[in-house]
Amino acid sequence: MSASNYEPIIGRYVTIEVAGRSYRVYVEEAGQGQPVICFHTAGADSRQWRHIMNDAEMTANYRFIAPDMPWHGKSLPPEGFEEEEYLLTTDVYVETVLKLVAALGLENPIYAGCSMGGRIALQLALNNPEPFKGFIAIEASDFQPAWYDIDWFHRPDAHGGEMGAALVSANIAPQGPKAERWNTQWMFMQSGPGVFRGDLNFYTKDDSLVGKLGSIDTSGKPVHIMVGTYDMTCTPEDAKRTADQIPGATLAVMEWIGHFPMSENPATFRPHFIEALAKMG
Repeated sequence: MSASNYEPIIGRYVTIEVAGRSYRVYVEEAGQGQPVICFHTAGADSRQWRHIMNDAEMTANYRFIAPDMPWHGKSLPPEGFEEEEYLLTTDVYVETVLKLVAALGLENPIYAGCSMGGRIALQLALNNPEPFKGFIAIEASDFQPAWYDIDWFHRPDAHGGEMGAALVSANIAPQGPKAERWNTQWMFMQSGPGVFRGDLNFYTKDDSLVGKLGSIDTSGKPVHIMVGTYDMTCTPEDAKRTADQIPGATLAVMEWIGHFPMSENPATFRPHFIEALAKMG
């Protein structure tokens, strides 16, 4: 195979220390210019961003960096994981992001995250905005109570990956290409035992931001919230309620898209994401 047949995405590993533990984290990147660090949804991995990272027009001006969070994709769990239950917390998530930005030497990166990655965008904008140029919070709200029983995703009598895929299938808009809808579900089918459950524990039980977002300063670090009309986990009403609490925040409502826009319907998501990047200044 000639070099011209390779995709432009390059994968590498970096080791960081979070909460006193060492993590070997897999990171993909493509492009040059303004860095944009992109975080995946609960139970998935960096493959959700592959269409953006293969877009020659976008990578001409932006350097996209997409990590697999620890326990996800090609990022292994920490030593001793077999003796513990994986339960993600806000503090660990925030520290992971900040340690990755430092370890990768990113200067003034744009943060883009979806679902639980979008929730962390709001946490960072509120409490740790300094390293970032701006925040793109996709399918994100101040808080969303669980409408499902997360214990179904780690049981001896049910396949957790298939249960996770069944759940997310209800949150994928039917207008997306069939192949990409199924590719999106496949990532959840591959999720490690208990990982989706541990992510959802964070997403639905940890650190509500209700009533706290008014102190976010968007004058120098913009906050842009994006939501799909077919998202029933974070509805357009949830996203609007959240955006309305942040002085200067902007909101984009995306037609024919569900909870996983960059993965389930990349062509429809693309112009919305280009607009979001432009809003970062």
